Amino acid sequence: MIWRTISVLKITTMISETSVSIKASAARVWKAITDPKSIKQYLFGTKVTSDFKEGSEITYEGEFEGKSYKDKGVIKKMEPGKIFQSTFLSGTKEDKPENYNLVTYRLAEEEGKTVVTLSQDNIATEKEKEHSDGNWSAVLKKLKEVVETEG
Repeated sequence: MIWRTISVLKITTMISETSVSIKASAARVWKAITDPKSIKQYLFGTKVTSDFKEGSEITYEGEFEGKSYKDKGVIKKMEPGKIFQSTFLSGTKEDKPENYNLVTYRLAEEEGKTVVTLSQDNIATEKEKEHSDGNWSAVLKKLKEVVETEG
């Protein structure tokens, strides 16, 4: 009789999630999260290129802390006024499936306001999660400012 020991490595990842309430309709917020000119205003000056259709590529180019970057992804889900979801690969990581994150904007309109919940999955470390939490909080704060000012 042969005995085998099988080791199973369970990889646990974390999710970063933050939300903000914006005094605007879901349609106005949707326009801001799918319009490159608006995105540039709230996403650290990033130039976004995409035709914003499910299955299409989306690229992010800019400069962060003095360094140029080019990130990319694929749009997975588009439900106008409700959900915008895409994969995301940082230009600093190797292009392989396990390095992609799924970034999701969920919109819920209630009484003249829209709650935007933004999440990012596949976060490997607590340090990475803290970084993502801080970035996404800043992004949503700026999105709120941009949308409410345009209003």
